[in-house]
Amino acid sequence: MMSPRCTRWVWAIVGLLAGPLLAAAQEATTNRNANLRRDPSTASPALAVLPRGARVTLVDAGEDGGFYHVRTEDDQVGWIYAKLLTLAARVPAGAGEAPLAAHVASCDATLWNHVYHPARLIVKDACISVTGTLVDATAGRKADGVRHEADGDTHGWLRVDPEFAGLLNAGNRNEEGGNLVFEVICHFPVTQKDALSACSGYHDPVTLPPPGSRVRITGSYVQDTFHAQWNEIHPVTSITVIP
Repeated sequence: MMSPRCTRWVWAIVGLLAGPLLAAAQEATTNRNANLRRDPSTASPALAVLPRGARVTLVDAGEDGGFYHVRTEDDQVGWIYAKLLTLAARVPAGAGEAPLAAHVASCDATLWNHVYHPARLIVKDACISVTGTLVDATAGRKADGVRHEADGDTHGWLRVDPEFAGLLNAGNRNEEGGNLVFEVICHFPVTQKDALSACSGYHDPVTLPPPGSRVRITGSYVQDTFHAQWNEIHPVTSITVIP
């Protein structure tokens, strides 16, 4: 029988391939003080205690062992006992949010076959295009302006145009210089042993423009639940220089 973790990942892939048909976000509020737990179990450590009336967004529509997977207003991700939540009516995806780029049909879904540890990523939009200016994320240490990660990916920064400011969260603002992170997968040699299989036989051909370039980046808009839980374009399908 498939484990709950594998089941959640299968449903994430289904949502990704659905493209523009992604399910609408659903919000909820706590009906009493509630522990935000790391895993869907009362034995799991509490990451935070949310007061009655705190608003959260469901990451997954269904329950897991009597818990909902949620994201808080300050972008913490965890699990809350279902009986402690009152679900709000569903609203159309994107309603009330900062305007995102229109869904496009040019994202390469096969790139997910080469994403290292994909279960850590929450897919917020399967395929968007975002414009802005490339910023040096290495303080001058790399000529290409991106960090060369051990899993073979880039860790680059995009200073988004004003209309895309809503794509940033507290992790982006506090840990990533106010920039949107973008990861071109399998772009560099892999030195991390557990990431070797993800990039085996594949090298991403995306060309990295130099820092300061005005560009359009197309890919999946996700939240990385590791690190400071910042938002990213990951995996990147294309980077196009804007004349």
